[in-house]
Amino acid sequence: MGKKILLGLGAILVVIQFIRPEKNLSDDRTYDVSTKYAVPQDVKSILQVACNDCHSNKTEYPWYSNIQPVAWFLDHHVTDGKRHLNFSNFTSRPIAYQNHKFEETIEMIKEGEMPLPSYTYLGLHSGAKLTEEQKQSLISWAETNMAFLKASNPADSLIMRRPQGPPPRN
Repeated sequence: MGKKILLGLGAILVVIQFIRPEKNLSDDRTYDVSTKYAVPQDVKSILQVACNDCHSNKTEYPWYSNIQPVAWFLDHHVTDGKRHLNFSNFTSRPIAYQNHKFEETIEMIKEGEMPLPSYTYLGLHSGAKLTEEQKQSLISWAETNMAFLKASNPADSLIMRRPQGPPPRN
């Protein structure tokens, strides 16, 4: 009985190796954050090492991304990361969104929520573990861009407005 279970699990592991998610490799930079905002070299390096794998249109995949079910796990992280913030399509979004995302970037870094612990787990992406100096560089960069937006846009254009739903029924 135990041998049949192991053979069944082995067969499943072999079969799932052929079911692969699409990789995030387009690298379309038409609306990249750098097309509108200055990105100093130190910040660019930090974004490249610690952020862009999940927050851009180009992921640098490690060797183990070709093994299932790890590839599905990574695909979920990349898809979710891009859903929350995508530096590759950043300037295609409204000014209020851009301002809000700079604000969220500051908040996530200060609270230690980014990069995700699962991304830096086991030292697999040890370069993504940010030093205090790197964190401050990213925070200063985001604050500078927020100040730029504030100085060059009407205040009400920087406020995120949630779509209003239908009025409540009585």
